[in-house]
Parts: sequence; structure tokens; C-alpha cells
Amino acid sequence: MESVFSYIIGLGAAVMMPVIFTILGVCIGIKFSKALKSGLYVGVGFVGLSVITALLTSSLGPALSKVVEIYGLELQVFDMGWPAAASVAYNTLVGSFIIPVCLGVNLVLLLLGCTRTVNIDLWNYWHFAFIGAVVYFMTDSVAWGFFAAIICYIVTLVLADITAKKFQKFYPGMEGISIPQPFCQGFMPFAVVINKGLDYVPGINKVHIDSEGMKKKFGLFGEPLFLGVIIGIIIGCLACKDTDEMINNIPATLGLGIKMGAVMELIPRITSLFIEGLKPISDATRELIAKKFGADKELYIGMSPALVIGHPTTLVVSLLLIPVTLVLAVVLPGNQFLPLASLAGMFYVFVMILPYTNGNVLRSFIVGLVVIALGLYFVTLMAGDFTSAAHSVAVAHPEDASVAVPSGFQAGALDFASSPLSTLIYVCCKYLNYIGAAILTLLTAALVVWNRKRISKK
Repeated sequence: MESVFSYIIGLGAAVMMPVIFTILGVCIGIKFSKALKSGLYVGVGFVGLSVITALLTSSLGPALSKVVEIYGLELQVFDMGWPAAASVAYNTLVGSFIIPVCLGVNLVLLLLGCTRTVNIDLWNYWHFAFIGAVVYFMTDSVAWGFFAAIICYIVTLVLADITAKKFQKFYPGMEGISIPQPFCQGFMPFAVVINKGLDYVPGINKVHIDSEGMKKKFGLFGEPLFLGVIIGIIIGCLACKDTDEMINNIPATLGLGIKMGAVMELIPRITSLFIEGLKPISDATRELIAKKFGADKELYIGMSPALVIGHPTTLVVSLLLIPVTLVLAVVLPGNQFLPLASLAGMFYVFVMILPYTNGNVLRSFIVGLVVIALGLYFVTLMAGDFTSAAHSVAVAHPEDASVAVPSGFQAGALDFASSPLSTLIYVCCKYLNYIGAAILTLLTAALVVWNRKRISKK
């Protein structure tokens, strides 16, 4: 079982998406050629996104490491990055079976009318395996591990249903799509509460600047491309010890600025491929369901949040928060986590925040500031048990260098350890034991029953 699903995951989204979309398209009545073309567009989109993400990481990583070295910002929790966290998650007993178990849970909930989301985002199933693996090594019980993973999966499906309409309304071209990814969905309640609270804050409640408003108000300075160049140059300057080194490194500093600007400009262009590929499948699915079951019935295709990270507000706010996050990590009392490798995943924080702030740059920044500050503490809290899981996987798979934790450090990652959802499950399992399990079960059951009633009414 581990070999089969490791092989599937190893193929990656770029290879499997054309296969999945072609089969899905033919099943719902689309011509083979059109279904294959849709899948290829999505596959190419994932390839392009991985190339751009690699460019961001390879360009920004060394400069940020130099900043850490110069200013002595090193903390005790080492940033493993999400690829290492995913590797730890999948290379455990829980991770080996997470795909069939979660697909089975999804099928049961669909048949019972408790969800509308069909989660085909297999590559992000590592989030469920991650919290399951941490709880598994924490309790030394595989049953507890699967319990944590399944609870996380069910709650995420319900949240994907609840937010689907809001998501589809805000992001053009996303009709029939939901986002069953727990990292993004975990921040949604904060977006709702904080955004509502900001309505009562004088001054802030009068500011309504979205990405287009920024361009009109600030001209070139409001463009993500230009902001990327400026932030890149500033980080390049900070990575120099003195004026002489800064002068000598002018070509490298300008190069970093251009690369950061390229990332900001290319991500939206690449994510447009997702929309082009998804539209035929989404339209055909809605038509088929309306024909067979009536116009009031709906089914959502659960997809990766990568589809929409190219939104200009996401790019601007993520870019501004990168240096702010470094400062927060150093000045917040009690925090031991310094995010470096994880910063490339900052874009994913805002996928489910923007629909509730309506793309308002200031409000999105404030929500992001709060959730990132809390997230640093969440990563610090979970670091000990994450480290135990990483050490166990490193012993079992010595060939995988990504899961090795440096001596004297603990392991951490912004995604998925900083999510409020993962932290809630972790705290309940670790500190409340069976009482915590009962609380999680009751809350999840209540959400499922409520969601079923909500679906039945419609």
C-alpha cells in the first residue's frame, strides 16, 4: 500500500492532473481531446508554479540566511519547510494509508449528503497525514494518529462547503470549485472575526483599497511587479555587512530585485492556466448535475489553493509580510521559530482570507499579521513532537536528507504546523487526552449534522 501511493504521490500533480481530468472529463460527457487539453493546462500550470516557487526559494533563501547570520537572528526551532514536513507526514504508517482512508471518508459523507466536495487534491493530503503523524508519535498509538487525521479531514470538507460560494464569487472562473485544504481553511474564521471587528475601528473602516485601487492611488509603486523589485533590493542590501560589501554586491542585489519582481509578475500569468483548464470540467459538471438531479443540486470539485495564489492582493500582502514576519519572529517573547524556508508558502495564507476582506489590502494585511504572529507560537508549541516524528522518519529513511533535523535544533514549518486547525487538534490530543477526543468528536459531529441540514434545505 505504501509503495502504491508513494508512487502516485511521486508522480506529482503535473503528471496526475492530466490523467485525472481526462478520466473525469470523459465520464461527464466531454470529448476526449477537450478533457485531455483541460488536464494538460492544469498540469502545465503546476509545472510553471513549481518553477516560479523554486526561483523564489533559491533567490530569497541565501539572502535571508545571510541576514540571519549578520544580525544574529538564529532561534532554536529550525524551519524545515513544507516539503520536509510533507515527507515526514507521508513516510509514516498514518501517511501510508492516508489517501485511501480519506477518500473512503469523503465517499461516505457524499453518500450521506453531508458534503458537496469531492476532494481530488491528493497532493495536499499530506496535511492530514502530518497532524496524524505528529499525534501518532506523540501518543505512540496509530489509532490516535488516524483519529486526528480523520477529524482534520472531515472538518476541512465542511469548511470547504461553507466557503465555496464566497470563494467562487470572489475569484473569477472558479465556479464549481472548493478548497478542501486545511492550512488555508484554518485561517478563515480569523478573517471573518477580524474583518467584522475592523468595521468598528475608526479610520480603518473607511479605507477600501484593493489591488486595483493601489495601482490608481500609487501608480507604479502600487504594482506587485515594482514592489517585488523594491523588496528584493532591500533584502539584498540587508544581506551586506557594510557599505563596501553593499557596493561590491550591487549586481547581485539588483538581480535579486529583478527575480522577486519576476515572481510577482509571472505567478498571475501561470495561474491563469488553471482557470483555462478547469472551466470546461466545471461547466460540464454543473450541466450534468442540473440535468440529472435538478438545477438546485451542486457538487464541488476540491482543488489546490495554488489555483488562485496569483491574485494581486495576495502577492502584495505576502510580499510586505515577509520582512515583517522576520521581525515578529525575533521580537515576540517566547517564540523560538524563525521562518526562512517556509516563507515561499506565504501566498497560501491569504487564499481564504481575501474572499472575506473582499480583497482589501489593509484588512488582509492586518488579518495576516495576526494569524502569522499566532502561527509562530503554534509552531513553537508543536516543535518537540514534530522533531520526534522527523527523527523517527530520518532513522527509517536515511537517504532522505530533507527530514534530517540539525543537531541542537527542533523542527518546525509554517505549513501546516502554524494552522489554528492543526493546533486545536494537537492540543486536544496532547493535553486533554480522552476528554479532548470527545470534544473534537462532538464538535465535528455537530458541524457535519449542521452541514447536512444546510445542504438539505437547498
